[in-house]
Amino acid sequence: MMPENIQWDQCMQRAAASDVGMRRTNNQDAFVVLPAGDLPNWRERGHLFLVADGMGAHAAGEVASKLAAAGIPHTYYIHHDKPAAEAIRLAIIETNTQIHQRGKANTDFYNMGTTASVLLLLPEGAVAGHVGDSRIYRLRQNQLDQITFDHSLLWEMQATGKFPKNAKLESVVPKNVITRSLGPNSSVKVDLEGPFPIELGDTFLLCSDGLTAKVEDDELGALLASLDSEEAVRVLVDLANLRGGPDNITVLIVKITGTELITSADGIRSAVASRSRRKTAVHPVLWVIMGLCTLAAFMLYAGDLHKGALMAGAGAAIAGLLALIQKLGGFDGDSSHVVGAGDMLGKGPHRRTTCLPTNRFVTQLDELAAELKEAANQAEWKIDFAQFDSFRDSARLATQQRDFRNAVRQYGLGISHIMEQLRQRRQKQKATSTIEPGSGE
Repeated sequence: MMPENIQWDQCMQRAAASDVGMRRTNNQDAFVVLPAGDLPNWRERGHLFLVADGMGAHAAGEVASKLAAAGIPHTYYIHHDKPAAEAIRLAIIETNTQIHQRGKANTDFYNMGTTASVLLLLPEGAVAGHVGDSRIYRLRQNQLDQITFDHSLLWEMQATGKFPKNAKLESVVPKNVITRSLGPNSSVKVDLEGPFPIELGDTFLLCSDGLTAKVEDDELGALLASLDSEEAVRVLVDLANLRGGPDNITVLIVKITGTELITSADGIRSAVASRSRRKTAVHPVLWVIMGLCTLAAFMLYAGDLHKGALMAGAGAAIAGLLALIQKLGGFDGDSSHVVGAGDMLGKGPHRRTTCLPTNRFVTQLDELAAELKEAANQAEWKIDFAQFDSFRDSARLATQQRDFRNAVRQYGLGISHIMEQLRQRRQKQKATSTIEPGSGE
């Protein structure tokens, strides 16, 4: 029996970081870490973790993600009379309404939106509620499972099954075009996944696409397996920034370290989740894009610019296909479905990757470390490389001993050591530049 005075820090490691990235001026991501207050609360509502990635001009994206981060947990607890899976579905839907109404009330926030990926750790297992392309992963031993489905143009097209498996759609379809988010429309379809049984050592990762656009799944798994939670959030953010950091980066990690959170076979309770038979409305932007591309195709063709006409026509076709997918494939809940032991919500995991730390990845980290040091020397940055060199020497020794997990850890710590000094240097420069001449400071 679980003790009444349980300390959650003894059962799970939790760590989170959110970074503006290298090219953005503000951070439109938000996250929530909300462990249960006591044992009865955990039995009813579990632990809640959330990542939201806002979209919109001016400060609209930041407003949308903050509304999601505040509204979803609050509304989830309001629905305390409903099973957890149903409560989180309703919480996301009702928060979407709040964001949509806020956008309609202020022209600066018009059409603002945000992703929302929520992980619940419950007595019956792990449940995910999801809208958008922020992701939830689970690492178990050497296997990384992506629990959530990307609501993106690329993934939706692949899911139709109408393209050959070897078709490289990512070379022609932008990865960052999302098909579902909170805010732009008055209604939203919410994906529910789970409950997934929880085992000792399971590591859950929630992240915005600022991470996954720059760090591949096998690299994510290798780093999660090689570092503790606090180390991993820093290294993952630093690695994404070193590779360009074009977007905000948010990383939230939860690792199960105590038997109290393990899901037993008889502990999976029935959960209720709704499924809809109401068709989802097609996003109006798709009709606009299709119309503009079609018009452009005709104009370019009339001007004998056949290559441009072909590209515009392809854009119209893609927008039309996506509209068809939304029209025929989307449903949002009003009938109930009881989920019991052996029965699952959703179709996850949606992608599975074997991710042992390898010599190939270690070699890549060594090359990255060398490039980082060379760049720092050429720029004449005043950085203490002694600790960095110590990490790198330890990594090379571990590589010689074929202890690739330790090598990954040592390289990761070395890279973060340099990046932390660069952050401090940048903060000092920023502070100095804000002091006006003659201010006496």
